[in-house]
Amino acid sequence: MRHGRYRFLAGAMLPPLLLYAVFVVSPYAQAFYLAFTDFNGVSSEVNIVGLDNFARLWSDPLFLSALRHNGLMLVVVPLVTIALALFFAASTRGSRLLRAYRVVYFFPQLLSVAIIAVLWQFVYTPNSGLLNGFLDRVGLSTLERSWLAEPRLALWCVMAAVIWSAVGFYVVLFAAAIESIPADITEAALIDGAGPLTLFRRITLPLVWDSVQVAFVYLGIIALDGFALVQIMTVGPGGPDNSTEVMGLSLYRNAFTYGKYGYASAMGVALFFLTLTLVLLMLRVTRRERVEMA
Repeated sequence: MRHGRYRFLAGAMLPPLLLYAVFVVSPYAQAFYLAFTDFNGVSSEVNIVGLDNFARLWSDPLFLSALRHNGLMLVVVPLVTIALALFFAASTRGSRLLRAYRVVYFFPQLLSVAIIAVLWQFVYTPNSGLLNGFLDRVGLSTLERSWLAEPRLALWCVMAAVIWSAVGFYVVLFAAAIESIPADITEAALIDGAGPLTLFRRITLPLVWDSVQVAFVYLGIIALDGFALVQIMTVGPGGPDNSTEVMGLSLYRNAFTYGKYGYASAMGVALFFLTLTLVLLMLRVTRRERVEMA
């Protein structure tokens, strides 16, 4: 009976594991191999070039620019998204309209990335866009800009779209975590004279820190990508003057525009290790912070 049960479990697990190996593990392994070659995506002749592709990364000004932009997104996107999500989740706590608020906040999650990018393109359109139209209506026409056409503003506009699309999910996540906090703890703090800010800092935030930790990791991964929004929203894409260039876009361009699949694979491997390092660092730092709070 026991051996039969194990055979059944093995038979049930084998097909999905094979599919995962073929469609997930195998492409990763191929990317690691191609990163050490000069493969161009067409020729059957592949030459091993060793670490040359990786050495080129650190002398490629476009890749270094993309790395800086992703670094800025890595700081801004998680911090602003989590701050807004915590604020909205805490401010709607106990409200009778909590479910309605959740639907409103969560709505961007129902839209594809392509639709979000097109919507924000319309928002930033210089002549008929929603943002410039609003500024004109409230008498702030001097602040009107060609938002996606100005190098110093374009990346910030893209980050605003990323934050808008992500914040609703974390509002729902944090609201659920806040609701799970025992009411007697909150009541005891209020009886002791704790104000709203003290209650949030001393009670709410430490008790939802596990959810915040998860949010930091996932938002960090999103910040290291940004390819789809940049590809659709920006001129070039990646412009103007490469001001919105990100690593995912550089990888895509080198592979599918220039035919440098080996070099693009090296970018992918570098991005993989950057993401892995980020996750481990985030888990380490946030775990240490949580222990200090405890």
